Amino acid sequence: MSITPPTGDASDFDFLMGPWRIRNTRLVRRLAGCTDWETFDATGTARPLSGGIGNCDDFIPEAWNAGYVGMALRLFNPQAQRWSIYWLDNVTGGLDTATGLLQPPVSGGFAGTDRGVFFGQDLFEGRPVLVRFEWTKNLATSTPRWEQAFSDDGGQTWETNWVMEFSRPEQAG
Repeated sequence: MSITPPTGDASDFDFLMGPWRIRNTRLVRRLAGCTDWETFDATGTARPLSGGIGNCDDFIPEAWNAGYVGMALRLFNPQAQRWSIYWLDNVTGGLDTATGLLQPPVSGGFAGTDRGVFFGQDLFEGRPVLVRFEWTKNLATSTPRWEQAFSDDGGQTWETNWVMEFSRPEQAG
């Protein structure tokens, strides 16, 4: 199945800049018919990159997977009007072990809406899968949401396996 991701705009992720508290709900086992979910909190801060080429954020779980640190790197291609999103972490580095290059990104955009969709290809436990990220801006409530789903049947069916719900940290008064 060929999936054409939507286009975007360089300002698509402006809503995400700054500090966040992140409530994670994660499927315990992926693509295994599992219905058990784990929930944990994390913090993150999103920052723009120089020259308007994109942004990055960190992901630091508070108690889950001790010592784990992740980072999303989002780069915008103005000619294609698409974002490429890379995931990096201190376990794999986000690198292909054979080549030392970054793992393939998901790409897409918001196409002028509050919902962004991004697709890519990956390997999960040695088998090819399609990956879908969905971002919902929720500008009225300032509570963005991110979901990740995998498909191992060419995009006919999708299993959502990770949800992040963002809220601004309370300000010390």
